[in-house]
Amino acid sequence: MPRQRRKIGLSKIYHVIARGNERKDIFLDDEDKSKFIQTIINKKRKNEYTLYAYCLMNNHLHLLLKEEEGNISKVMRRINTAYAYYFNKKYNRVGHVFQDRFRSEPVENDRYLISLIQYIHNNPVKAKIVNRPHQYKWSSYWLYLKEQKSIIDKEEILRFFSPDRSKAIRLFVEFSCQQNNDTFMDYQEVFREVKEITSVKKAKEYASKCLKEKGLQMESLKAKVNKEYRDKLIIELTEKTNLSYREIANILGFSRWLVIKGKGGKKK
Repeated sequence: MPRQRRKIGLSKIYHVIARGNERKDIFLDDEDKSKFIQTIINKKRKNEYTLYAYCLMNNHLHLLLKEEEGNISKVMRRINTAYAYYFNKKYNRVGHVFQDRFRSEPVENDRYLISLIQYIHNNPVKAKIVNRPHQYKWSSYWLYLKEQKSIIDKEEILRFFSPDRSKAIRLFVEFSCQQNNDTFMDYQEVFREVKEITSVKKAKEYASKCLKEKGLQMESLKAKVNKEYRDKLIIELTEKTNLSYREIANILGFSRWLVIKGKGGKKK
C-alpha cells in the first residue's frame, strides 16, 4: 500500500507524535530526556520552528510546533537523526530508534490549539504517572509558569487567557488541571463536522439577527445586565461554527479570553 501524503496545514502548526521502533523505549533514563530537549533547543536556535508544547514519555513523545524556516518533515528528520545517533552510540547499538514515519496533524483552529496543549501536558496524568501536570518534569507545562524566557513560545498562548500575564498563568493552570481529559477528543470530533455556519460573514449575519430579535446592539453585550444573553450567543457561535476564538472575539468585539470564559462549564 503506498504511503499517504502528509497533510499540509495552512497555519503551519502541527501536533507531532514520534514513537520508538517496535514501540520500544526511546528514553531509558533522565540523561536521554535531557539530551532530546537539548537537541530540540539546538535546532530551534536555527529558527527552524516555533515550539508551543512538548511531552517526553518513555516510548513516545509529543511536540506542538509551527514551521518557520524549516518544513515539518525536515525539522523532525534533523531532530530524530541527531537523537538516534546519540542513543545508538550511548547504548552501543545499531538500527532504527524511531518508527520510520512520525505522525503529524495540522492544527487550524485556536480552540483545537489550546485543547492540544492541555492534552499534551496531561499525558503523564492519563498514564497515571503523576496526579497533576506540574508534577511531571519532562513536559513543557512548568515552563508556562515561569517568568523567564524558555524554548517554549508561550506568550501567544497565554494571551488567549488574559492580557494580564499573572492572571493568564492562573487561568492557564485552571484550564490545564480540568479533570475532563477527553476535551482533546471532543474537539477533534467537533472540527471534523460540517457546521451550520461556514464563514465569518455568515457568523456576523447570524449574530446581528440574534441581537436584532432581542432589541440589542453589539456594544450593549458588554453590559453586565446582558451577560447571560452574551454567553448564550458565544455558546451558539462556538457550537454552530468552526471559527476560532479569535474570529468570534473579533465579531463580537471582545477579548479571546472573554469568549473562552463565556463557554463556561459547557461541553465544548
